[in-house]
Amino acid sequence: MHHGRCYHFVWCPKYRHAILEPIEDSLEASFRDVCDEYGYEILSLYISPDHVHLFLSAHPKHAPGEIVRTVKNITAREMWEQHESYLERYLWGGGFWERSYYIGTAGTVSTETIERYIERTEHV
Repeated sequence: MHHGRCYHFVWCPKYRHAILEPIEDSLEASFRDVCDEYGYEILSLYISPDHVHLFLSAHPKHAPGEIVRTVKNITAREMWEQHESYLERYLWGGGFWERSYYIGTAGTVSTETIERYIERTEHV
């Protein structure tokens, strides 16, 4: 069983553009690298063309706002480094993610519940 606090984040690319599909693999790798580096445990990650669902567990010393800032900033920077010519067609003003995000705290939600939740939301 994982220890720490569990959070469910959802956020979108800038202007809600549906741009994530072609870069999904490198985006996922980027998420995993960041979370490894900062000690966040990814319980579930779902990348859809126009939003990301991230369930993770982190030590209580990490505030959720800090987690979001870290993950969004680093993944944004890495996606620009890796896919600049693709991204500048859509995000000519720079940036990558919308500022706003959804956060839900999942107390002690089991991984099964999370997987079920994600399966449901995939088809909405």
